[in-house]
Formats: sequence, C-alpha cells, structure tokens
Amino acid sequence: MIVPVTVTTVTGVTLSVTAMASPDRTPTRPTVPRGRHAPPLEVRLAQQRERLFEAAASVFAETGYADASAESISRAAGMSKATFYEHFANKEECILALFDAAYQVLLSRILGAVSDAGEDPVARMREGMRAFLVVIDEYPNEAQTLLVEIIGAGPAAMRRRDEIVASFAQVLFNENEAHAQDGVLPRFRDPLDAFAVVGAIAELVSRQLRLGEPEHSADLQPVIERFAFGLLGLEPPALPAAGA
Repeated sequence: MIVPVTVTTVTGVTLSVTAMASPDRTPTRPTVPRGRHAPPLEVRLAQQRERLFEAAASVFAETGYADASAESISRAAGMSKATFYEHFANKEECILALFDAAYQVLLSRILGAVSDAGEDPVARMREGMRAFLVVIDEYPNEAQTLLVEIIGAGPAAMRRRDEIVASFAQVLFNENEAHAQDGVLPRFRDPLDAFAVVGAIAELVSRQLRLGEPEHSADLQPVIERFAFGLLGLEPPALPAAGA
C-alpha cells in the first residue's frame, strides 16, 4: 500500500515522502529523484549520509561494532563501498559521526522538553529525563550505538563518550545550580552528583537495550527519579497516571 509519511531522521532531517508501507507499517526507504529533477549535490550528499547513518546504526546494533564493516554498512544502505568511503575513512569515523549526530538530536530533545516544562524545577527535571528515555525508545538502533557499541570502538570513541557524558552532566548541574540560587530546589552537594545521575541513566538504559528489561526505556523513569531526587534529599512527586 502506498502511504504518505513524514520521517524525522536521527540527524534531525525531516523528509515528507510517499513510501511503500510493509505489513509491519514500516515504510521503505524513499528514493531520490534523478536526472534534471535530482536535488542539488549538497542535498544528495546529505541524503546519502543519512542513509549510511541509518544502515550503520542497524548493522552495529545487529552484528556489533567488531563484526561490522564498510561493506556490510554500504550494502545495508543500498550503496557501493566507494560511496561509503566518500563520506567516512573507515567504520571508526562512521560510528563517531553517528554518535555525534545522535547526541545532537538527544540534547536538542532534552533541552526542548525542559523549556516546554516552564519554570517549575521539578517538572523541568522530570521532563528532561522523560525526553531522554522517549528518544531512546524511538531510536533503538542509534541508542545501541550511543550507549553500548561505542564502548568497543577504540580509545577515540571512549574519549568522545566521556565528553558526551560530561556534557550531559554539566547541563544537569547548571540547571540545578540555577534553581538552587533561586532557592526553589536543593543544590547537588558535588558536581559528581550530576555525573552519578547521568551515569546511572546510561547504565540502566544500556542494560535495557541489551536485555530488554523492562520492555521500554521509558519504564525506567520511576527508579531514575528516585535516585536523582534522592541525591537532592527529596521524595519524587508521584508520576502522572498513564494517559493523564
């Protein structure tokens, strides 16, 4: 069946396409017009890179980083190895680029959710955590790369992972510090408290991705809130009822 779909990709590109819906309601990859109707070169390159990112995330999640190759990624993307090497020098450069793209989407979604929550510090903290978990559920392959496969991708990848964790921890610490100065929320006793929250979230979600327990990453929110609010000496407010 032909259906119109709007696809928001992991790098934030939104595509409005007409695609073939499979029985599981998953649309097939949109085709790129050729000839005089072809998009400009920079658009084609961005579309190629997006397809390679999607294929790389799938291959890394299914086979693991160690067994992935430029050939398997380009084959999954429906492209030649030559096209892969036009974008990346090797699979390490590919996973680092995918990692950075996924991080940007994740950070954007978190900051957007925090902003939309208004001025209530508890709501902002809660919605930021919820946004993280929702994105993980929306992009399981990319999440697997971001939290699991990146660990085996070498020293450069581990340095990048450490930088990203530090970035999330700094965002959380700065948010808490601003509210503490306003006297509306207790202050973290140490910047490492923010690292502890981010590290706990990363490990819990990583475990969920590996084992499928619980069924969805979003189901981890209650335990994450107990830990995060507990570090502030607070009892987390009751979560809204499902569907509320």
